Amino acid sequence: MKRQELISTISSKRSFLCVGLDSDINKIPKHLLGAADPVFEFNKQIIEATHQYSVAYKINTAFYESRGIKGWESMEKTVNAIPKGIFTIADAKRGDIGNTSNHYARTFFETLPFDAITLSPYMGEDSIRPFLEYDNKWAILLGLTSNPGAMDFELMQTQNGRKVYEEVIQKCATWGSPENMMFVTGATRAEMLLEIRDIIPDHFLLVPGVGAQGGSLELTYRYGGNSEVGLLVNSSRDIIFSDSSENFAEAARRKAAEIQGRMADLITMEG
Repeated sequence: MKRQELISTISSKRSFLCVGLDSDINKIPKHLLGAADPVFEFNKQIIEATHQYSVAYKINTAFYESRGIKGWESMEKTVNAIPKGIFTIADAKRGDIGNTSNHYARTFFETLPFDAITLSPYMGEDSIRPFLEYDNKWAILLGLTSNPGAMDFELMQTQNGRKVYEEVIQKCATWGSPENMMFVTGATRAEMLLEIRDIIPDHFLLVPGVGAQGGSLELTYRYGGNSEVGLLVNSSRDIIFSDSSENFAEAARRKAAEIQGRMADLITMEG
């Protein structure tokens, strides 16, 4: 998907909602466990219920890879079930030497038709470059995460007084462009989005941490948004596990609609 296509979808839907399909087989409604593929059946109903409110879906590959071949089959069927025109993200957090990254890129951009993949840039440009060689595909690099372990490295000060995450984002941004690169920035550190926007004013930010993790949608938009919105705000558990009964899909629809409504209000206020 091209950048302008994503911007147009956000504008037409008045939404920057990314639904996270962290579909743990141990948490899906029990009545689905008798299906031939319980996880795919769950995902399919979630997608059918929420796609009109969302501009992206993020599939956390760990919940699928842990189930072996059955999980991979569920993941492949799921990404192919997402309607055209909706951005698809493989939340895989890969990052390895160039030859290995070549095969990871083929996995998620050719064998599986994802638009984007999350990556760790720790090993440098040659580990990211293979993903940037594809037209209309995106590398989403870890920038500032919301987990406690961010204190171990990301928030350390460098010799020039900047934080490590600031140096990482500034360097990584030179490898690609706002047309093919995004950054993961956690909503639980919303005030730091201002500093990040000083470094990358035009890149999209993929923002987890809103909702169950305590992040504020309003503060995320205030500090991290730009003239084109420039955000994909992810919500996983709050939507997909909002109900465990046979009415789970309707509950997910209501929650997605509620979040989209708040996003529409923010976009209107800014406009």
